[in-house]
Amino acid sequence: MHSAIIAGTGIYDIPGMSFQERIIDTPYGQAKVNIGTVDGFELVFLARHGLDHSTPPHNINYRANIKALQMLGVKRVAATYAVGSANRRVRPTEMALLTDFMNFTSGRPLTFFEGGDSGLAHTAMDAPYCPAMGRKILELAHARGLAIKPDAVYVATNGPRFETPAEIRMYDRLGGDVVGMTGVPEIVLAREAGMHFAAVAYSVNWCSGIMDVLELHEEDMVETRQNLARLLVDALREMAEPDCRCADAVMVMHPAKD
Repeated sequence: MHSAIIAGTGIYDIPGMSFQERIIDTPYGQAKVNIGTVDGFELVFLARHGLDHSTPPHNINYRANIKALQMLGVKRVAATYAVGSANRRVRPTEMALLTDFMNFTSGRPLTFFEGGDSGLAHTAMDAPYCPAMGRKILELAHARGLAIKPDAVYVATNGPRFETPAEIRMYDRLGGDVVGMTGVPEIVLAREAGMHFAAVAYSVNWCSGIMDVLELHEEDMVETRQNLARLLVDALREMAEPDCRCADAVMVMHPAKD
């Protein structure tokens, strides 16, 4: 089982996928995953909030989720994020490939390497998201007439509250394009696990302060989310061996004890 899709708000299944739920016991607790096939292609589907969207972003067990994928042999992950737009580079109802991030979360375990028995390592973040997978996603999107902005900076906040206008102005001035509540530590843990990880964000609202009233565009995104899910499945299916350095991002100082 080499490929997985992690999805959040608005994507609770994969078109054409029949799957069975499994509970994976990890050193960080249990993780719930769905394992199945799409036209014969084996895939793990993980709904980070749960299929009933009952887990808020700050309470997601990110370490258990990524460790469960690693235990299942997953090497490539395509993720989706519902986000808000902090500027006009990515407008509501538009999609963007993530190429970098900024972390403004707090109180979340951010690493597998806590020292002691869990080991110590430093992980390169010069290219957080897999560039090879990103190129494949953009290539397939172009062939299908799907508009995906080629790069965007993701700002991770704690949630579940939305951000204030002052916070959004700050993120914009710092170079952030879209704002979400789940992208970190997910990407960090995937890098630590040596995975090839690509992510596409789709905007469902203007962030606070850009418009007079916060308005969600959820109903406008139904077809977009279905097309995105199909695109990511095909990108994972067609991906050759990535020509990147994702698998070598971790510099281990002291290995973890078994």
